[in-house]
Amino acid sequence: MPSSPSLSERGAVVVGGSRGVGLAVAELLAADGAGVVVNGRDREAVAQATQRIPGAHGVPGSPADPEIADLLIETCVQEFGRIDILINCAGTAEPVGSSILTITSGQFRELIDAHLNTAFETCRAAAPRMVAQGGGAIVNTSSFAFLGDYGGTGYPAGKGGVNGLTLAIAAELKEHGVRANVVCPGARTRLSTGADYEAHIADLNRRRLLDDVSMQGALDAAPPAYVAPTYAYLASDLAKDVTGQIFIAAGGFVGRFDRPTPTILAYRDHHDTPPWSVAELHDHIQRNTRHS
Repeated sequence: MPSSPSLSERGAVVVGGSRGVGLAVAELLAADGAGVVVNGRDREAVAQATQRIPGAHGVPGSPADPEIADLLIETCVQEFGRIDILINCAGTAEPVGSSILTITSGQFRELIDAHLNTAFETCRAAAPRMVAQGGGAIVNTSSFAFLGDYGGTGYPAGKGGVNGLTLAIAAELKEHGVRANVVCPGARTRLSTGADYEAHIADLNRRRLLDDVSMQGALDAAPPAYVAPTYAYLASDLAKDVTGQIFIAAGGFVGRFDRPTPTILAYRDHHDTPPWSVAELHDHIQRNTRHS
């Protein structure tokens, strides 16, 4: 088995590829032979990234804008002949101290745009091309934050939406040879450094939303280069049978979230029994909660 997958003659778009995890992914894909289109909202950061990556092309702007999303895919097809790989790494942090008690509607919409709508628009633009050419790989970025443990509103909501969107895409496009997976990365980037971030993590620990181990992991994350190989693997033919999965990549730790399955709390056939009473539901839920 090869130690590094060959991505030669593959066309790749890396959204959020001008900084952090996205830049590390774009560099690794290019090193493995792919032609890369780099995107970011900061024009200067995109220019600097393309200078670092041999043969890369840059398209600045927000892919939550359908025209930018379409332009990204068109640029990849024009420059490299195909769009084989779509990586979504774009993201933005919650406002400092943000919670449901303080966030504005405008701030929430901006966060949904940066995470969920960006993933949707780029997948919408790329999927028909991938189906037409007989295959492709989509890797979207989520976060542990979708569980709610890291506070906020728009960030966890957006990341949770990315998970659901990706699983739906994976199911719908599997018959066409298009794979879709998620990575929840843990890496030291501009979003996970600085006094405000450290104070936020410490406050979550104080409020017992984060345990001590999770707090230490958040404050001592590895560089993005430790995360990038998981994306490269999922983009490669080595992962040809892997789709509809949510992975974790944080330093030397690689994991996967199991697909949620329901736990039966109570059951009776509705054809010959009345609805559960509130008191009965209370008994069943309390009994199962005590034993969980």
